[in-house]
Parts: sequence; C-alpha cells; structure tokens
Amino acid sequence: MSKERIIVALDVDTEEKAAELVGKLAGEVGAFKVGLELFNVGGPRVFLNLKAAGAGRIFYDAKLHDIPNTVAGAARAAARMGIWMLNLHCSGGSAMMKAGAEAARDEASKLGIEPPKVVGVTVLTSMDTMALADELRVASGLVSQVVHLAKLAKSSGLDGVVASPQEIRYIREACGPDFLIVTPGVRPAGTDSGDQKRVATPAEAASAGADYLVIGRPIIRADDPVAAARAIAEEIDR
Repeated sequence: MSKERIIVALDVDTEEKAAELVGKLAGEVGAFKVGLELFNVGGPRVFLNLKAAGAGRIFYDAKLHDIPNTVAGAARAAARMGIWMLNLHCSGGSAMMKAGAEAARDEASKLGIEPPKVVGVTVLTSMDTMALADELRVASGLVSQVVHLAKLAKSSGLDGVVASPQEIRYIREACGPDFLIVTPGVRPAGTDSGDQKRVATPAEAASAGADYLVIGRPIIRADDPVAAARAIAEEIDR
C-alpha cells in the first residue's frame, strides 16, 4: 500500500508533540523518523514512548559518522532499542559502514530480534552541485558522487541508501531492484521546499523508484496531519 511507503519525520521539539502525532498517524503511514533534535530532547527512552503511542516502525536518523569501532558501538546500542531502520554516513568509508552494519545485525541476532535495516546517507539534500564542488572540493559532479557512494554502501553490506529524488533512477540502475532507496526532500506540489535544494513531489519520487519517502513539514505542520498524509498516499497511488 502507498501509505506504507511514507515515513513521517517527527521533527518536533518535545516528546509530547511527537507522541501526539504518532497517535494520530499510526494507521495512516508506514513508519516514523526520529532525528537528532527529538533524540537529544528525549534520549533513548523516546523510542519506547513512541512505540507505546503506536509507532510500529521507527527509523532512527542517527547519521552516524565516526571511526569504525565507535560506529559499531553506537549501532549495537541502537539495535538493542528495537528500531526498524538506522542510518550512517557513506562518507565515513567502507570500513566504517561494514562495522556499523555487522554490529547492528550481530546484536539483533544475539537478542533474537529482527535486525534493523542499515542505510547510508549519500549527499545531504540541503546541498547542491555548487556547494559540493566549492566547499567540499568534490569535482566529479553531484549525481556521480551519489552513485559512487551508493555502490560503496552496497559493497559494504548496507541494505540501501538515503538520497534525494533527483538521483533515484541512477542509483536504481547502478545498484539493482532490491537495494533500498529512502528519499527525503519530498514536497507536495505548491509547498515550501524550506532548506532542501534537491526536491520532488511524492508522485515524482515514487515513480522514479523510491522505496520510502521521508516527509516531515507538509504533514506535521498541516492543520490536519491525517488528511495531509492521506492526500500524499493518494498522490502516490495516482
């Protein structure tokens, strides 16, 4: 179902607001994303509280990026919290990605629980070609860099990547049909793109081949979040 492909970004500043949104949307979307703001507000207990509010699947948007041993430790701890999906930065390199993915799966196996899907962040959707070249000195081009990192993530044992709508088709061609593509920067037509540079509508992202669409402000800031989520699911269906 289309609604199962929607991940709502709980980018709010209190656990109470997050729990209220989960209570309203639990039957309308596929998962909920806990990012750095909410995690730093509530700490690890936020996962338990959101599950109690009705969140069946939680994507921990941790964006881990450190030496392999440190990332492995963090991934083990995250796996113990029973999350559905975890991400780390592809730019940490293959050794770091392998360490994180293996640690999460090993810890889940020891506990007898479903291992989290581990995906790699390619290039943040707030960056454009000019920033990538001028600030980070990556001269190969944005699409080329994203595809390179996606292929590196796949060879490192990750389940998929996080990438903007504009790179979906290229990643699918390079990494195959079973490689997960999680896409932020999704904005219904006529809504403000905010600080996102590489965006698309839900229908465009879905038709390009995204497995999951991460959508925050268009849903959580809507007057009626449930109606907004349903409208997006209908757009994907169409």
